[in-house]
Amino acid sequence: MGTAATRLAFIDALKAIASQLIVLHHLAFYGPMSDVASQLAPSLFSWLSQDARIAVQVFLVIGGFLAARALAPTGRLMTDNPLALLKKRYLKLVIPYFAAVLLSIVCAALARRLMDHDSIPDPPSVWQVLAHITLMQNLLDFDSLSAGVWYIAIDFQLFTLLLFTLWLARAAGRGVAGTHFLGITLVAALALASLIYFNRDSNWDNWALYFFGAYALGTLSYWLTEARQQPGWLLVMVGVVVAALVVDFRSRIAVALLAALALGIAQHRGVMENRPQGSVLAYLGKISYSVFLAHFPVILVINAIFSRLAPQSPVANAFGIVLAWAASIAAGAVFYRFVESRASFWQGLTIDPALRALKRFVLVFRTKS
Repeated sequence: MGTAATRLAFIDALKAIASQLIVLHHLAFYGPMSDVASQLAPSLFSWLSQDARIAVQVFLVIGGFLAARALAPTGRLMTDNPLALLKKRYLKLVIPYFAAVLLSIVCAALARRLMDHDSIPDPPSVWQVLAHITLMQNLLDFDSLSAGVWYIAIDFQLFTLLLFTLWLARAAGRGVAGTHFLGITLVAALALASLIYFNRDSNWDNWALYFFGAYALGTLSYWLTEARQQPGWLLVMVGVVVAALVVDFRSRIAVALLAALALGIAQHRGVMENRPQGSVLAYLGKISYSVFLAHFPVILVINAIFSRLAPQSPVANAFGIVLAWAASIAAGAVFYRFVESRASFWQGLTIDPALRALKRFVLVFRTKS
């Protein structure tokens, strides 16, 4: 969900819409307000609570598209220091993410004082917090401290997997013409394995391989339409995905395919940077990661307040949902202004000194041993 160096209006619009659907999904899924307000529109709340979460596929596709654009615009990995790039990606994701986790811990503690509900995370253990810092909470079977944080861990896994695959292709094809073709081929093969095997087995849903099919659709969409190439290969990609859906239809993959097609067509037609126009979508797209991170603590607190003020009123709780939606956007704007957009400042203030202290500790330990 990170932003590109240059704003792309089409991607901002997709992120704006998808992020708002995720917020609405969590509003319908978590907390007592939706249980009461759903009496007013049962079908709408049912769709939001069960199906709107599929919007996360749009973020997976966008993530792959932007990763291809940054790492290997022609299919050949550009960086000579992949580990440094991996560190940069980790810090870019984790600094705002961990700030949001801390905010969620505080808001959950406040919500527990006002209501008793299973949507409130339990007080965390030290190991649970450390698992979140290392993005391993799901792999280590810890409960999440905030809604949707699994995505950040998967995003980092996917970026790592793509980076390693492109590095392997460059290393294997060093000195051979067509290294870019080898990179594209390896990514496509891994995507096919994901679509026909890993994505069909929910036991893999804590691992990047489960989601790599959707992520790689974005990556391949970028490569197949880069430099205004003829989009014939894009149709081949569509045919392969449709065949995978015939074998086992999954709406999440269908949505991912539509998102990848939209990105490919927008790039091929040269409208990625300036369509659609409009400051609202552009701004909501820019702050979408911050909204994604900050909305759940807001939802917890407002749910807790309305569970005290109007526990049985559908109209009042519907108003609470609208209020929580608006407050989530406002919280995302504040979070973007003071945390996400200043990630480099917070890294210099906290992360870098911590890393230097850790290095000194390791050196002292090695000297003594």
